[in-house]
Amino acid sequence: MKEAINPLSWEELAKFAPQDKSLTEGPNTSYAFKRLFGQLEQNIRVTLYRDNHAWCPYCQKVWLWLEWKRIPYEIKKASMRCYGTKEAWYLKKVPSGMFPAIEIEKRIFTESDRILLALEDQYGALGRSMKDPKTLILRRFERLLFQSWCKWLCSPSLTSSQETHKENEFKTLAKEMEGYLSKANGPWLDPAVDNLGQSTPGSADVIFIPYLERMNASLAYYKGFNLRKEFPAIDKWLSSLEATDVYRGTQGDFHTHAHDLPPQMGSCWANNEPIQKEMSSLIDSGKGLGPLETTYEQTTPPPEAIALARVLKHRSAIMNSNPMGALLIDQPLRAALSRMISSKAYYPEEGSAIGLRYLKDRISVPRDMPVIAARKLRQALEYTASLDSSLQGPAIPINNRLDQDPRRFRNE
Repeated sequence: MKEAINPLSWEELAKFAPQDKSLTEGPNTSYAFKRLFGQLEQNIRVTLYRDNHAWCPYCQKVWLWLEWKRIPYEIKKASMRCYGTKEAWYLKKVPSGMFPAIEIEKRIFTESDRILLALEDQYGALGRSMKDPKTLILRRFERLLFQSWCKWLCSPSLTSSQETHKENEFKTLAKEMEGYLSKANGPWLDPAVDNLGQSTPGSADVIFIPYLERMNASLAYYKGFNLRKEFPAIDKWLSSLEATDVYRGTQGDFHTHAHDLPPQMGSCWANNEPIQKEMSSLIDSGKGLGPLETTYEQTTPPPEAIALARVLKHRSAIMNSNPMGALLIDQPLRAALSRMISSKAYYPEEGSAIGLRYLKDRISVPRDMPVIAARKLRQALEYTASLDSSLQGPAIPINNRLDQDPRRFRNE
């Protein structure tokens, strides 16, 4: 073990972090608590209640709809039971505790499709109406695709023929999705126009986005299946979405979905084929799967700077929640951040690999930062940990994610 090299100080690191921008205006972001779209705050008539970590796919659906429709809204966040205790204030507002919920003019609506119908009644459709016959066909088809994915991912196969049968069922429906996309006039299933006159995805696209994103991630991790390579029209549609800042603000990454889905879905079953083991290892290590995960390339500000700014903002909670403790993780964390910013090797203090890998495994996207920023941070943490040892941090839980309880971050 080489002697630890003194990394950049916190003050020196802060010089590389970009300045905070307005969250109420500008690009969509998971950190915002209000979105105005150029209007006055008193014009807000809608409150979106979503989960704190942005793991809920149905919350993502409503979130995207509001952003593309450019409706001023407020955001209030509460916990999913799989990672925390449901807050009393939320249970008072929504006794079932379900997500998402929305409040329009003091009326509460739950269930994502019912919410979109209520928003349509108040603000007009995003593209075709949710009740349009063409949209109804796609809504029913989305449920069939979802069911085939669940069957393949969430139920164990006793034989290889069972596994192949479930895979083929999914592929048949994914091929049908290809057909719908290939017939579309332009990049979207359901083109819409926002109040700035710009083309956006419509409600039919929004319906498919959350679970196709999760299918892409989970099938790579648990089945070694390259959805985007197998289905080029789906790949093109995902790439078009990734070119929009509205979608990127909500997009999760493969590592996050691979480990947030098991406690939500009940279980996710790996097929243990060589390609599955290779792909899951690349995801877990932080290296990622490149354009299979996203085709967007962040340049300004650099993703490393974005990741740095997010760590600096939550530095105290990050360090205090680390199994090494705040004092012992200080130098190793600065070493990893210095590596990320400079590409130089900064040797961490001995025995720090566990703490660095613990943090690497608990970065959540988009809760903490965007996809590419998270990839850069995970890679720096893994590289720096490898300079110490091969020891791993505490395993990521499967039955729940109480290791991600947000209460430790709320009093910063």
